[in-house]
Amino acid sequence: MTEDLADVAWRVSTRSPDGGGQCVEAGPPADGSGRVAVRHSRRPGAEVIVYTHAEWRAFVGGVKNGEFDFSAR
Repeated sequence: MTEDLADVAWRVSTRSPDGGGQCVEAGPPADGSGRVAVRHSRRPGAEVIVYTHAEWRAFVGGVKNGEFDFSAR
């Protein structure tokens, strides 16, 4: 996907243990589409994955429901 993501307001989780040094960053592109861009905080110039609003909602819902709590398994 080739698009301008220079205006993304990147955010790091407040739960990141080292202030975001080894985490992912996420933010909405400025186009108002409702999509969410995700990148690695230590490699901001590397690849970016862009999710639709529905995909992001499903992911966040899964996190809240414990679907990704692999340590508890």
